[in-house]
Amino acid sequence: MPRYIFITGGVVSSLGKGLASAALGAVLQARGYKVRLRKLDPYLNVDPGTMSPYQHGEVYVTDDGAETDLDLGHYERFTGVSATQADNITTGRIYSNIITKERRGDYLGATVQVIPHVTNEIKNFVLSDAGDVDFVLCEVGGTVGDIEGLPFFEGLRQLGQELPRGQTCFLHVTLLPYIKAAGEMKTKPTQHSVKELRSIGIQPDILLCRADREISDGDRRKIGRFCNVRESAVIQGLDARSIYDVPLAYHAEGLDREVLAHFGIDDAPEADLSKWEAISKTLRNPDGEVNVAVVGKYTVLPDAYKSITEALVHGGIANQVKVNIRWLEAEEFEAAEPSNVMKNCHAILVPGGFGERGTEGKIKAVEYARTSKIPYFGICLGMQMAVIEAARNLAGVEAASSSEFGEGGVNVVGLMTEWTKGNERLERTKDTDLGGTMRLGAYPAHLEKGSLVAAQYNTQNIEERHRHRYEVNIEYRETLENAGLKFSGLSPDGVLPEIVEYADHPWFIGVQYHPELKSRPFEPHPLFKGFIKAAVEKSRLV
Repeated sequence: MPRYIFITGGVVSSLGKGLASAALGAVLQARGYKVRLRKLDPYLNVDPGTMSPYQHGEVYVTDDGAETDLDLGHYERFTGVSATQADNITTGRIYSNIITKERRGDYLGATVQVIPHVTNEIKNFVLSDAGDVDFVLCEVGGTVGDIEGLPFFEGLRQLGQELPRGQTCFLHVTLLPYIKAAGEMKTKPTQHSVKELRSIGIQPDILLCRADREISDGDRRKIGRFCNVRESAVIQGLDARSIYDVPLAYHAEGLDREVLAHFGIDDAPEADLSKWEAISKTLRNPDGEVNVAVVGKYTVLPDAYKSITEALVHGGIANQVKVNIRWLEAEEFEAAEPSNVMKNCHAILVPGGFGERGTEGKIKAVEYARTSKIPYFGICLGMQMAVIEAARNLAGVEAASSSEFGEGGVNVVGLMTEWTKGNERLERTKDTDLGGTMRLGAYPAHLEKGSLVAAQYNTQNIEERHRHRYEVNIEYRETLENAGLKFSGLSPDGVLPEIVEYADHPWFIGVQYHPELKSRPFEPHPLFKGFIKAAVEKSRLV
């Protein structure tokens, strides 16, 4: 039976619980253990699929088509363990399941209540389909004291009593603020956070205290004494230069050692963190740097493009360079002079997005990349913008547009109405609910032999994760290819365009899927690796 580690947060949000969970999982892996990570989100949405990126950040998509919290991206990048539908649940999904059961009569006329029905659903989620692993790490979103999180804390409290003794560990992440005027680090917020947690029946076993400076031995003793935690279990979590330094830092502070001691494991193998040390060394000592412009519509919140940010870093690691990202708001780019805005940029990336806002700016960025021979990478909507730009400026289809942007244009991009997933034929209409109606998850594609994209992958058959509702119209393939835009990747049945490229361009690729979701620091995605390599070559010519 696996051991369970429950990660909670206190004092304030955005303390890095997701990174702490991922880093702890990575260090336990480095000791030879198998891990699985899960996220419990207290919000009432069924999933984050219809939430604004300004509210929630990016939506991370799994191979099996789940739209999940971005923390699952951290879990996958740090551990390499692919997440599934079973690794993220929300209050909305829990209540949806309960109401379905109630309407079906599963509760046999009983009064449906938070305890035991909601808490039972939570416990079932935590315990289900764990697989053959040594540790299951479950992170609870939000902050202790949030009213919507109470059922989750209660469910975990019950598990702490119901599972065999020694099978659970409660790790609480808090903040130790430094008050500059007083010249002191304050422990009181952590004490109050732990008091709140204890008031609902959970005694934390380990405290991970986030701070911007060293925690004194006196403060450690004080925290341990007032929070009923051993002094050795008060672990400092200092700000790191890179998120990929966090596993090394937390191991050095003894986080994994304290976890293993809590479980009574005294014969654990030593942690082999050599690959993390290599990553850290590369990030500290790059051979050069490149500047990549990202022309998007949610750039005021970089978390909306979290996986793209990390995939660019991975591409830099593969090429031994630092990647400087220049965030450009697509709407502002519409009125800008590209040569001025893109000065000193060695590559351009246009990411995915929804809606018409900013699309003309993205099309303008595509045109500049094409005509200036600057490496270009279009992802999802970024590929569709490349197709529309080619249709307008090369193929003579001046009114080229997408049905996503309204009526009146020539829709070289249109709403997907049906496609195949495995042996099932899926159908959608414009009136279908937004939630869960997209082409989601991993789908195969076949690459044209001799194409640039096939050279990047070094194969002709791939499988990538999708998240989109609109698709390039295959009927325009001949027109666009005659204009120079090659359809170099298609779905296996040849119906859905997956990849476009220009043969006479140094590096110009647009993909309908989201390759950033499968990039890892130790296994950079081949397209990001090739994109940054092209940027390096461009930088040498500037």
